[in-house]
Amino acid sequence: MHFFIKLGLNLVKMRNLTLLLSTLIFVALCTLVIYFLEPDNFESLINSFYFVMTTFSTVGYGDYSPITLAGKLFAILMYLLGIGLLGVVIGKIVDAFTIFRKKREEGKVAYTKEDHIIIIGWGKKTASAVSEILHSNASAEVVVIDTLPKSPFDLALERVHYIQGDSTEEETFKKANISKAKSVIIFSDDTIKEPTLRDAKTLTVAITAERLAPTVHTTVEILAEEHMSNFSHVQVDEFILSQETISSLAVRSAMYKGVSKVYSQLISRQYGEDLYKISKKKEWITYKDAFKELLDQGATLISDGDQLDINRRLDEKVPADAELYVICNKETYNNLI
Repeated sequence: MHFFIKLGLNLVKMRNLTLLLSTLIFVALCTLVIYFLEPDNFESLINSFYFVMTTFSTVGYGDYSPITLAGKLFAILMYLLGIGLLGVVIGKIVDAFTIFRKKREEGKVAYTKEDHIIIIGWGKKTASAVSEILHSNASAEVVVIDTLPKSPFDLALERVHYIQGDSTEEETFKKANISKAKSVIIFSDDTIKEPTLRDAKTLTVAITAERLAPTVHTTVEILAEEHMSNFSHVQVDEFILSQETISSLAVRSAMYKGVSKVYSQLISRQYGEDLYKISKKKEWITYKDAFKELLDQGATLISDGDQLDINRRLDEKVPADAELYVICNKETYNNLI
């Protein structure tokens, strides 16, 4: 008994690869030996392999079994060693899945896919952003970076991945595979009360992100407009002045009742008409050509990039690199593309 206990402990302590190779070798050896002992009974190596596996797994259908004394004695040896060996292997596999799930929940598993959106910092803004992304694009995947001990969302959300780490450190961004990302959103850290310090941390994070992936589109939230000059040497693509945006929306809502609903429809794809970006067609020579064709299809052309005066430039030619934005519903947009 002491021998089998010691053997079991040694099996548990074995490295996973060594244990797997030992199991495969033992299975192959048993298959050859049982066939060599009773070739007429088992008829082929496939049948002897089938017998070995049903024995190890304790299934024991009984359609194949040894009939000679040598075969029975060897089968007893298989019972004693094989069942325990296979049990340890299965246990190791189950443990591996458990460990992987635990590491993924703790944000310690690197993200390896491409064309994803990275969001820095977890909070209400991030939760809303993740929800918006998932609703807007059925194939988009999101990687959230934060220092929380566990993932803030359910692991059943396969399109959302969590990375635990300091967003100012290079290694954290590498785990998020930033070089293959589609875009990065850097939210201001709500845990820091001082606006200047919050923008300072945002600047540090932006510098790290831009240094590692200068071609990836970066959107940064800042609190004070006067701090924007500090970002002049960082190639940030877009800035969001959170306080200014909220104040502006509140003022317009007070002056024009109901206008906030219009804003909500434009910035969220979960409700009503939405804002979409489309590419220029070859047959569109002027903005008027594009405007009329789009209007006939149920979409309204409102801008080329940040130029909102399309209605006064209808006779101008549409440049080849135009970034045209339209307002329409999802069905119309799908028809346009």
